[in-house]
Amino acid sequence: MKKIQIIFLAGLLLIVASSCEKFDELNTNPNVPTSVSSDMLATTVLKGTYRFWNPNSTDWATAQLQGKHCTNLQNVANPYQYYSSYYPYGGFGGAQNLTLLNRMVDFAAGNPALPSYEGLRLFLKASYGIGVATDMGDAPYSEAGMAEQGITQPKYDKAADIIVAALNDLKAAEAKFAQGKNFSGDIMSYAGNATKWRRLCNAVQLRTLNTISKKITPEQKARFAEIVAAGNLLSGNADVFQLPYLENANATYPFYGGEGTRQNLAMSKLMVDFLKSVNDRRLFYFGEPAPYKIAAGFLENDYAAYEGAPSELSPSSLELNKLSGKYSLINKRYASSASRIGDPFLFFSYAEQCFIIAEAAEEGWIPGGAATAKTYYENGVKGQLSYFKDLSTVIQSNLHGMPITQSYIDNYFTGEAAYKMSGTKEDRLKQIWMQRYFIDFFQGGGMSYRTYLRTGYPVFPINPATSLNSGAPNMAPKRNMYPTDELTKNPENYKKAVQEQYGGFDDVNKTPWWLQ
Repeated sequence: MKKIQIIFLAGLLLIVASSCEKFDELNTNPNVPTSVSSDMLATTVLKGTYRFWNPNSTDWATAQLQGKHCTNLQNVANPYQYYSSYYPYGGFGGAQNLTLLNRMVDFAAGNPALPSYEGLRLFLKASYGIGVATDMGDAPYSEAGMAEQGITQPKYDKAADIIVAALNDLKAAEAKFAQGKNFSGDIMSYAGNATKWRRLCNAVQLRTLNTISKKITPEQKARFAEIVAAGNLLSGNADVFQLPYLENANATYPFYGGEGTRQNLAMSKLMVDFLKSVNDRRLFYFGEPAPYKIAAGFLENDYAAYEGAPSELSPSSLELNKLSGKYSLINKRYASSASRIGDPFLFFSYAEQCFIIAEAAEEGWIPGGAATAKTYYENGVKGQLSYFKDLSTVIQSNLHGMPITQSYIDNYFTGEAAYKMSGTKEDRLKQIWMQRYFIDFFQGGGMSYRTYLRTGYPVFPINPATSLNSGAPNMAPKRNMYPTDELTKNPENYKKAVQEQYGGFDDVNKTPWWLQ
């Protein structure tokens, strides 16, 4: 394996050789690596890509507000709850990783795992491209990360072209991982398993095509069907892509020790009402009973003891209601200080893959219609319920006597939870989207918000009187603006992109290509 050797220079050139030797012995820090390798760079980039941006309980709680899973109860308006943001800008930081990924591959020359490092580079580049195209719009992709080649002001590719290129990169990555060479340096749940990474490459292609459903071409629908038919996809919860936390202080669950934050964070009314409508026991994993319900005689294992907080209410009203014990705070288990290892940071679940395919069946992208959709819907629900049943970080004493058991899973599909074969396609799609919405509770990935922007479901409550989206108080923002430093770093390409897409006005309420 090739390595870059870091040479430490002594400042005094006239010191005798023996003195230099002694100086090196005394001043080399054994805790600081003196070389860089492919596995180290893989770890660095994966950590930078998937670690929550600021791992503390306050920011983790804020990340739960935009998707309306939770409601902040403090008498201070959090912008994310009211359709605004502390920082409404995207970023091109992922492009900076491309240079590191190139070095990762360079250093892997002669390593049997070289194909997988090449696959990882392609996968992470594609992930960057899909992210910026759906977050902001047109962006650097074909020339991104090419400063070493002298391109310091990369052109902005069209969002549609980025998606096409990213899909091709994911296909190429899948072929690299298909060679079956496991690799080192993977901090994610796959631990360098090339077979699992191959499946993920295909699953992400399905998610991307699902995300651009408003703009998808017949050829892309055919590609979706081909991937499903080939079958190299997540096979179950063993293939869930997630970041596990450790007892290490540098890899701790972001909400660890967050009891003070928990006291001001409730489940949203939207989330609680959805869970209650299908008698879903995840309610007891996610929340605590409302104190005023317990005082009225309800038991903690009664669905009726749980009440969500309407996210559109004013901060003062929410705080007053909290003081009256009217809301279900998030479950105490999330803020436990007993262990730094909380629930993993979930990026792609087997259940989400099932729901994506179920939607495709309803839309006619794959054969089988509603019957096939029903199978995938039920497999997705069972998969996610089993995920919680088997989750090792769950504290049983915090489940209010309502654990998810295999018997409960087997009998889940009754009433509103039963797939509505006799209903309309829209009825069934709403069932799929609702279950997909459940996956993102107390996670930080943001896919629920994109699904809402694409489908309009779940219907997010918007009150113009409390909305902080001053430019359009009756709607939710559709995109992030470009990073402010583009005006100085890449002004001509930035201005051209904003003019062509948004009439020269870089604004959060402009409609990006994939939502048009």
